[in-house]
Amino acid sequence: MGEGTVRAGKVVEVRNGHWNDLLHELDLIGRPLSDIRGLVLTHGDSDHIGFAERLREEQGVPVFIHGADAHRVRTGEKPKTAMGPMRFFRTAGFLAYALRKNGLRTRYVQDVIEVVDGERLDLPGDPVIVAMPGHSPGSIAISVPAVDAVFVGDALTTRHVLTGSEIPQPAPFTDDPEEASASLDKLMEVNAGWILPGHGKPWRGSPADLVAAIHEY
Repeated sequence: MGEGTVRAGKVVEVRNGHWNDLLHELDLIGRPLSDIRGLVLTHGDSDHIGFAERLREEQGVPVFIHGADAHRVRTGEKPKTAMGPMRFFRTAGFLAYALRKNGLRTRYVQDVIEVVDGERLDLPGDPVIVAMPGHSPGSIAISVPAVDAVFVGDALTTRHVLTGSEIPQPAPFTDDPEEASASLDKLMEVNAGWILPGHGKPWRGSPADLVAAIHEY
């Protein structure tokens, strides 16, 4: 998923190269940029950093990320990971989309606020941090009880960007697949009716059912 920005009791999805999309969505609900109180990143990969630095620099919006990914979000440094299964046209489509949305021109975030597991942020919606290391060391989910939803970033996916498969499954480009699989069990502790991944359609149902579907996969 792109990242969850919580403001005025609402949640907006933002992703790399989607600045104009954000402005459009804000216009639809009659809200200015100044209503944004914070940007919470699920992890430090470039396609999830997006316009965070622009929002921080131009609007003074604080950017939150788990401490274990703070270096990654500031520098872009990360280990090489196996791509895993892929289909040529699906992968080419993903790369074309990244180019179209300025995915190769990420501005890394110069100043972040580090968060920890279980922390409740002082932002509208009272988002709660759920540490889910594996995809990256500082990968997190963001539980927002006010909207009955949990953002999971790349802790899982409902659409594999390299194959096009649209079932709940592990995400590609994961640093430590075994740790990521173990972290999924933490979602079973989250009470939510919607699970929102960084890539793919939202999942309507309980986190426990989603985790069971992924383990079955």
